[in-house]
Amino acid sequence: METNTIVSVAVILLYLLSASWLVYRIFHQRLTTEAFNHSIAALAGLALSGHGLILYREILVQTGFNLGFYHAFSLISWVIALLAVLTGLFSAMSNLVIIFFPIAALALLLEIALPSTNIIPSGIAAGLKMHILLSVTAYSLLAIGALQALILAFEETRLRKKQPGKIMNILPPMQTLEELLVQILTIGFFLLSLSLATGLMFMYDMLGQHLSHKVVFSILAWLIFAVVLWGRWSRGWRGRKLIHWTLGGFVSLVLAYFGSKLVLELILQQT
Repeated sequence: METNTIVSVAVILLYLLSASWLVYRIFHQRLTTEAFNHSIAALAGLALSGHGLILYREILVQTGFNLGFYHAFSLISWVIALLAVLTGLFSAMSNLVIIFFPIAALALLLEIALPSTNIIPSGIAAGLKMHILLSVTAYSLLAIGALQALILAFEETRLRKKQPGKIMNILPPMQTLEELLVQILTIGFFLLSLSLATGLMFMYDMLGQHLSHKVVFSILAWLIFAVVLWGRWSRGWRGRKLIHWTLGGFVSLVLAYFGSKLVLELILQQT
């Protein structure tokens, strides 16, 4: 068995062990905000470090950067998991790793089981490298925002039906979650704006570069998130409006990035 495969299996197990331990502490020991302790943080650190090492070896190839479909999915899942842990250190969001860690484990499993290739030459301009970095970070932050919107929708539904349930005890209060959602959307929107600006600088033939689908949905996502923030700041949007517009923007972003990569790489087999 190759070294990368052994490390990947170990990292997957660490992700699942961290998430399982957190589930145990929440539901069996009946802990809430203090469930994510130093031991789980240490396991999470090992998993994230191992995953980062694998990404470094798989993506940074001799000819440039391999950002094939599954490598890109693994990279974004890793950034999301990392941001979730970092965000959880300063807010009541640490329990979300229960969701993000299994996703990161699945992404890593797909990366080693189904190799994909889309080489970006190492000699590309620094601005294009910055575009890629901004895109990955913006996408990851807005993905966390989308999950928060789903949790808000769940909390609101439970409260409307007057059926809070035990799971509500481990989730942050709606007001806290809303405020954090707006903060994350603001940062994500700013990074998405920079990503679009730097990307458009290097676009010379939208059809020839197979970018029309990506550009249209990216701009649509940008407009939706702009409306979300405008509605929040000028109209005081809360609850369902905030949730629906946030999810709409994220769906557009998914279609922009993974939709185009799925069609081009896996269906049409173009790179």
